[in-house]
Amino acid sequence: MRLSVIIPAYNEAKRITSTLISIRDYLSKQSYDWEVLIVSDGSKDNTVEVVNKFTSENKEFRLTDNKKNNGKGYVVRQGVLSAKGDYRLFTDADNSTAINHLDKFWPYFNQGYGVVIASIAVKGATLANSEKFYKRWFGKFGNLWIQLWLLPGIWDSRRGFKMFTKKAAEDIFSKVIESGWTFDDEALAIARKLKYKIKEVPIHWINDPESKVKLRDYPQTLLEVLRIKINFLRGVYNNK
Repeated sequence: MRLSVIIPAYNEAKRITSTLISIRDYLSKQSYDWEVLIVSDGSKDNTVEVVNKFTSENKEFRLTDNKKNNGKGYVVRQGVLSAKGDYRLFTDADNSTAINHLDKFWPYFNQGYGVVIASIAVKGATLANSEKFYKRWFGKFGNLWIQLWLLPGIWDSRRGFKMFTKKAAEDIFSKVIESGWTFDDEALAIARKLKYKIKEVPIHWINDPESKVKLRDYPQTLLEVLRIKINFLRGVYNNK
């Protein structure tokens, strides 16, 4: 199995089918074996029913149905560690980053990178639909905060389109603790600690007005970044 795609999903019944079709149409044209793992994070709408219908008609797709809501980090970790692919990508259910960005990612793995991530903060990135002003402000401030404490030189750690080699995925996500939004930062910081090379690749990103990230989440994530930093200082990730 060359590629596994992991899609975390929470109350995505209205839009996930179009995302799955887009991914299927792209991957079905590729010459390698692939699988898609949809991981429901205790969805309260009919996401599970919608995905079950799709998976019954598309054998490369499978669903993990968590009855409890545990957080995005939890279900991404669950999917990444249960995947079979030599390369493992997680992407958002809203299709903000189209699957064909994989074409840009593959060359960097040939250059020795263990982790390749989508970014809207490096030269060449383009955006469709503007974010609300507070999200832009908090996003910029949050990135500086994350760089200060965890990831100097990484300009966009939160985009939901990241790819890992099998070894990097297993080494990193077996140590990830965070279950909420800051799992991205934690995973990349662990990758650096383990000496994996990380590449930021510019993408075309479509802002989703129905994003699950709310204003109240921003102060909480700033505190969580500090918690991750403290965990590094305490050696929490050394042997986990």
